[in-house]
Amino acid sequence: MTQPTDTAPTATAKEKIVLAYSGGLDTSIILKWLQTERNYDVVCFTADLGQGDEVEEARVKALNTGAVAAYALDLREEFVRDYVFPMFRSSALYEGYYLLGTSIARPLIAKKMVEIAEKEGAVAVSHGATGKGNDQVRFEMTAYALNPDIVTVAPWRDWEFQGRADLEEFAREHGIPVPTTKKDPWSTDANMLHISYEGGILEDPWAEPPAHMFKLTTDPAEAPSEAEYVEIGFEKGDAVSINGEAMSPATLLQAANLLAGKHGVGRLDLVENRFVGMKSRGVYETPGGTLLYHARRAVESLTLDREVLHQRDQLSPKYAELVYNGFWFAPEREALQVYFDHVAASVTGTARIKLYRGNATVVGRKAPASLYDKDLVSFEAGGDYNQHDAGAFIKLNALRMRVQARVAAKANKPQPQEV
Repeated sequence: MTQPTDTAPTATAKEKIVLAYSGGLDTSIILKWLQTERNYDVVCFTADLGQGDEVEEARVKALNTGAVAAYALDLREEFVRDYVFPMFRSSALYEGYYLLGTSIARPLIAKKMVEIAEKEGAVAVSHGATGKGNDQVRFEMTAYALNPDIVTVAPWRDWEFQGRADLEEFAREHGIPVPTTKKDPWSTDANMLHISYEGGILEDPWAEPPAHMFKLTTDPAEAPSEAEYVEIGFEKGDAVSINGEAMSPATLLQAANLLAGKHGVGRLDLVENRFVGMKSRGVYETPGGTLLYHARRAVESLTLDREVLHQRDQLSPKYAELVYNGFWFAPEREALQVYFDHVAASVTGTARIKLYRGNATVVGRKAPASLYDKDLVSFEAGGDYNQHDAGAFIKLNALRMRVQARVAAKANKPQPQEV
């Protein structure tokens, strides 16, 4: 096959490459393509981020498809502890809505690919991301940040297949099972934080997502008719307990998913801006993450100084953009993380959330170091506040506007007419 000049050179010896392998048709085709068209020995790696039995199934399938080695690593605790929770401390939302469920998983997967490559003596890493999406950037940016000399191979950018029919023909030629029934007409990505749905019938931004598509959340219209109250405990910005029961990060997120999902919390339908320059429509389920987001902000409202909170919220969109665009290991993200971790150090307390038919509503919050002073804020007399001081405060803050108004009035004042 003709190879574009801006891609990695075809291996001439049996060098090793590490492939991020899901077990699906596309990555199985990529596995065989790397062997037959690039002459690599392929080491497959599947990250267990909460997908369930399919992780071990993928490992076995990789070996049966010709991989010289296959890794299936349980990364659930590391994922939530070292990636999801640090991101949560920033209160990051991409474009005001998206909790970054796919974005935050990619640096961990790529990091493990690089580590396995070093262990196996592999010269390159590969992935199944397309040339139109964000994941290619996230995988490769991470790989280069951790090993500047690594070779990255992106089959979707390199091969000459023109469509699904070409891929399926290649699969049949090499004994890769091709499903005889059509999959759901959309693509999904799942981990402990969320499930995303893109493509297919969802490419029409006017079309409502099919009701049967969702897996983590009950349809709010069919959710329990009685509200459920849940208490989330926080220490230094991280959720540590649900209803008083201490849990590890991954266990807690899974429990939050079940609680919020039962009540239809955490659905999002978004047209977002990809880093590569196009708009795309994504539908997301993030039940536990949505619950923890609202709960943490409730505790923050008590424990964070006004200016610190406002400054944090000004920086959060930049942090979200860095995560979304694949800059997890960039120095600017790491510098912001130090700031957000410092801010989160005082976020210790408990939030009470009411779950009801798609909504997670804050109905209570408390914190041992709360800045809320009931005596100070009360309409009743008392406390350190002297209401007479407010007059001078208002005049000082209004001074520049009063000066501006006087200048404007003078400029617009009618001039006397000459006789």
